[in-house]
Amino acid sequence: MLRIIDARTGEPAPAAPTRRAPTRVEAHAPGRDATALRVMLVADLLARALELDGTPVWAVPTGAQEGERLRKDAAALGIRPFEDGDTAGHGPGTGQTVRVVGESGAGRAPDVVTVAVGPAHPAEPGLAEPDAVRLALLERRHHARAELDAPALDEARDTLARWRRAVADWARHPSRPVPGEVRDRLRAAWEDDLDAPGVLRVLRQVETDPDLPDGARFEICAYADRFLGLHLTRDVGTSY
Repeated sequence: MLRIIDARTGEPAPAAPTRRAPTRVEAHAPGRDATALRVMLVADLLARALELDGTPVWAVPTGAQEGERLRKDAAALGIRPFEDGDTAGHGPGTGQTVRVVGESGAGRAPDVVTVAVGPAHPAEPGLAEPDAVRLALLERRHHARAELDAPALDEARDTLARWRRAVADWARHPSRPVPGEVRDRLRAAWEDDLDAPGVLRVLRQVETDPDLPDGARFEICAYADRFLGLHLTRDVGTSY
């Protein structure tokens, strides 16, 4: 079961206490800076994790003062479209609401489970290479400060290039199922308060594990990318 740390109490809380009941995910991002985008990204990760567990999700933005511009920036970062309208996800049969906010707004949250997101710096990182920005943000737990400076983005760019080359190569080998032990480790990570760095650690171990067939490595990366959203299979079929 996916559990997140409720910023109101500091205690773990189930993201979907009623299994299969739709969950409303609110991304409260009033600005258009890197922290607002990170709030949208964490809401996207939450929606992805819930859907991987079979829970329907309504994801809606709230409090956006530059809504259309923020949506465009979010789309560039690989964040899937949010629902239109503040009433989406309300009504009979709806499960709980989870609100995702910047840490400065966590104390003013209404009486709903709240995920607090740490700041991202610099405020305007640029989105020329959005997948590198996304990976740099995923390298830190969502409640910690994230750095989007040149060294962090250079490292993310190099990591993505290496993984995509490897995944494209592994795709040429006979497919093998995701080993149950690896699947369990991936799920345990993202179900533990959306631990994206934990998921990335599993992928780094998979990359070098001599006992894994290459076809299984490919399937593991494709499966993990349903949560990460890094387009790891983008270069399949490409000749290097």
